[in-house]
Amino acid sequence: MLDASFTAKIDGFTLSAKFVLETSGVIAVIGPSGAGKSSLLNVLAGYSKTNQGHILWNGSPIHTQHPSLRPIAILFQDNNLFPHLTIQKNLALALTQWPWLSLQQKNLIRDTLASIGLSYVEDRLPSKLSGGQQSRAALARVLLQKKPILVLDEPFSALGPGLKDEMLDLLDYVTKKNNLFTLLVTHDPKDALRIAPRTITVINGEVSGPICTKIALNKESGPLTKYL
Repeated sequence: MLDASFTAKIDGFTLSAKFVLETSGVIAVIGPSGAGKSSLLNVLAGYSKTNQGHILWNGSPIHTQHPSLRPIAILFQDNNLFPHLTIQKNLALALTQWPWLSLQQKNLIRDTLASIGLSYVEDRLPSKLSGGQQSRAALARVLLQKKPILVLDEPFSALGPGLKDEMLDLLDYVTKKNNLFTLLVTHDPKDALRIAPRTITVINGEVSGPICTKIALNKESGPLTKYL
């Protein structure tokens, strides 16, 4: 269970959050531009500090932990694949800081790639992959971290509609398969309606929810009505 109740001041912007996620699954994070969606992810991941309050994972505080120790893996919009490293070496960064891999680690990377539809790409550079393949490789790297909470900041926004839907379905699949708590920031209501039955709203620095996605996105009475 993820329990967050905090206030954070970030570069003059105040973010206030109060929500509890009791069960795993994909949860959309939706709000207008500049409302604080990315700030919320940064606070959860530990890149920005809270000023008061708490973030608890299964009852234990994590808001005082170093980002690397938190049970959270994060995937940003640009995927962050290093262009000069092969896919294998990019994914190895999730496992070790050493420049060599054991046979077990190589097999784990290969199997993780295969599980999301990528095979025989370990020795390629990111530039040799399509946009969809790069997105899959980036997703594989965060999965290798074996963290129970996955947060994604507009990870597929650069993809075309067909590829984006394919990646959303894959995200839904790996979330269910691994019993993850997945927070998906998106500006597109269609993304949320496709795979996220619950939504956290972020409006003017106020984070609340989760509520039913269909209610949140109701154009007549939902909390996001004026922003849709």
